[in-house]
Amino acid sequence: MSGSPSIGRTPSKPDVDVNSVVAGYLREMAFVQSSRQKTFGYKRAAAAVAALEIQLSEFIDGGGDPTKIHGIGPASARVIREVLEGGTSASVERAIDESGRRADIRRRRDLSHHFLSRAQVLRILRTAPATALRRENYRGDLQMHSEWSDGAATLAEIRAACHKRGYEYAAITDHSHGLRIAGGMSMKDAARQRKEMVKANARPSGGCRLLQGIEANILADGQLDLSEAEARTFDLVLAAPHSQLRKGDDQTARMMAAVENPAVRILAHPRGRMAGSRAGVVARWNEVFATAARRGVAIEIDGDPARQDLDHTLAREARDAGCLFALDSDAHTTGQLVYAETALAHAILAGVDRDRVVNSWLLARLLEWLANPAREARG
Repeated sequence: MSGSPSIGRTPSKPDVDVNSVVAGYLREMAFVQSSRQKTFGYKRAAAAVAALEIQLSEFIDGGGDPTKIHGIGPASARVIREVLEGGTSASVERAIDESGRRADIRRRRDLSHHFLSRAQVLRILRTAPATALRRENYRGDLQMHSEWSDGAATLAEIRAACHKRGYEYAAITDHSHGLRIAGGMSMKDAARQRKEMVKANARPSGGCRLLQGIEANILADGQLDLSEAEARTFDLVLAAPHSQLRKGDDQTARMMAAVENPAVRILAHPRGRMAGSRAGVVARWNEVFATAARRGVAIEIDGDPARQDLDHTLAREARDAGCLFALDSDAHTTGQLVYAETALAHAILAGVDRDRVVNSWLLARLLEWLANPAREARG
């Protein structure tokens, strides 16, 4: 996504994520439309560009016609050609000025830094150094949601999809009961889910070991929305912020309290940022990361394209603090399991050592860490 009104360099260079730049311009074009139909059209085009598995510059150089891409019409194709030719889109800039919403667009651009398109993710994975964590080293995804909260798939469908991706294990981490807006799962339902998961794991086909996790909500004071006794019933507790994500106040104390909670194993999408919408939690992250490293709590890189949280710049700070990492998809459908690759790309850019990524561990080591995170702590 575009973080500025210009990519500032030749878009055909391989290190420029031109798809992200173009998708950003198309989202801005959607934002300033007065017609609902045009808004939808530009949003659809932006999504199509962000999901492409080849950079537009390569596509055009190979003789491709942008209008042949599903979801892209003549107006969006004009934006694409303008960016490829000059690094900016005169059409979009003119529409922004005419709308009188330049200040809104400037704010949205400030909230769109360090997001990767699908094409850029694949380039990073393809060109990663031999010592980096690779897709074939990735043994399991530790954040995803099922029909038990706000996901779409059954446990059986998730297990089959994870097995197809070659995973040794996968954690189903539906929302805790305190987050009703996301269909938070009651403890009664959690017990029912656990029984269903035991049955699924007992089936010889499928191969992938399901773990029962929970995505607990971090409250304003840093406490979780489930008790200590409730937390002990799960294999894995993720803690994530879902409120106060647009405040400029420092929330270090809140995040520190969550990391210091003895039940927490992963600090999930730590900032709670959303592309073009919110910056998320403001905190002295160096202090949060130092505490996480001391306790053996993993810091998540959430691969949801709209989150990408942490991004590679902040993940580098967590790396330097000695943190463990969890690279997860945050999938709500089986088709979204691929989002884990976006998390992997950010980890590669951040120079994260593969041994510090819990998703690369054998199941036995993972279970040992879940039982006693101090085994992997760095003080």
